[in-house]
Amino acid sequence: MSTFEEEVNTLLNGGPEASTPAPGTVPDVGEHPVDNNVPTVDQSDRLVPINLRQSGPTPVEALIDTRVRKSPYWELSMQAGCWRASVYNRMYHPRGYVPREEGGMMAEYEALVHRVTLWNVAVERQIRVKGPDAEAFVNFVITRDAAKIPPMRARYVILCNADGGILNDPVLLRISEEEFWFSISDSDLLLWLQGVNVAGTYDVSIAEIDVAPVQIQGPLSVDLMTDLVGPAVAALPSYGLMSARIAGCDVVISQTGFSGEKGYEIYLYDATLYAEQLWNAVLAAGERHGLAVVAPSHHRRIAAGILSWGQDMDVETLPFQVNLAYQVPRKKEADYIGKAALEAARERIEAGDPPFTHQLVGMRLGGKPIDDYAPDFWLISAEPGGSAVGYVTSPWYSPELETNIAMGYVPVAMARLGTPVWVHLPDQYAETPGTPVWGEVVDMPFRPSANPNQRERLKEKGLDSAV
Repeated sequence: MSTFEEEVNTLLNGGPEASTPAPGTVPDVGEHPVDNNVPTVDQSDRLVPINLRQSGPTPVEALIDTRVRKSPYWELSMQAGCWRASVYNRMYHPRGYVPREEGGMMAEYEALVHRVTLWNVAVERQIRVKGPDAEAFVNFVITRDAAKIPPMRARYVILCNADGGILNDPVLLRISEEEFWFSISDSDLLLWLQGVNVAGTYDVSIAEIDVAPVQIQGPLSVDLMTDLVGPAVAALPSYGLMSARIAGCDVVISQTGFSGEKGYEIYLYDATLYAEQLWNAVLAAGERHGLAVVAPSHHRRIAAGILSWGQDMDVETLPFQVNLAYQVPRKKEADYIGKAALEAARERIEAGDPPFTHQLVGMRLGGKPIDDYAPDFWLISAEPGGSAVGYVTSPWYSPELETNIAMGYVPVAMARLGTPVWVHLPDQYAETPGTPVWGEVVDMPFRPSANPNQRERLKEKGLDSAV
């Protein structure tokens, strides 16, 4: 029996030398009762386990009140037909425009991959760090080297806590030598950054600013942007920035986006005043290009291998678990928060003793086409009738690949490409209700991006896990 087979056999059956409970067994919980609805996936490396109870869709009405912020584009999204929303960064986030009976998210996907789309992404709140020590401060809180980012360029970065857990994975915009914007994902980064500098060690100001972005995504995005700001935008490189004016409004434009398609983000200054002017100008210019207002396309970002914080990773996740090893440079001399923990973790991984139980992988899987957001982390087994050993984080159907694709966590021993998995889909997507569907661990991205990200470029050189 190979070492790999032994690891999987131990995973399935447990053993007297196992340091953590084997999946399918109930750990010793003393006098506390065990809820039979709680899957016994090994989460011994987490302080707060992922909630793996399977509740399915829950027909509740979202309460819209003043406790959660409405973005400057909220009313405009309602006018565009938004019918559902979630909460992201303590703001309401539009998550559906086309009604289900008219194709729902798959119809929105078609607009993205064939034409051009407008997204309300004001929930990407902008946290500005500005001052003489801005570069030094940013360099201390991100894992990558801030000194290598020139003005008017952006980078995808991560910030970690002292244990190496991922706090946020924003796009970082360097507006000038002394000014950076964190365009943040779904966690409260403002308080963290202000807390890091509470003693005033760095001569910087740290505050949220009245800048709200929209995304223009799709193969015709460059045509629309050229109509809005002129031909210079067509020469903007990936993660490049430019200043411009649209309908008399000052903006910063980046060639970035939450999809694998060609795309841009427009960052509007003084957004509470000028949201309508920008939005309506985009709609007018987009009419001849077939512009559609849609929600962020999670099916396309999954295909591109783009992660979603809170869904595919969180504060207890190490970069090495989620294909972000390249974000932990070996040659950055400056200290940064989490550096010691991350370097120690990498040493353990290279010694064959990873400090985590599960790894994020890509999967192809059977079943009927998954055409909407998953309400639960669907469970994964190592064999058809086995107990749960992992869980799906981001599933969707890929029309181009004609199969369901997903990201999910499996035990490290099952993370090898080609490993079979069995995924417990809800009845509406299962081939046979109550029976898990077959899947296979595959490489990511599932589809190439129009503008390959840093990981894709490094992967071509064999450096994505060894930077």
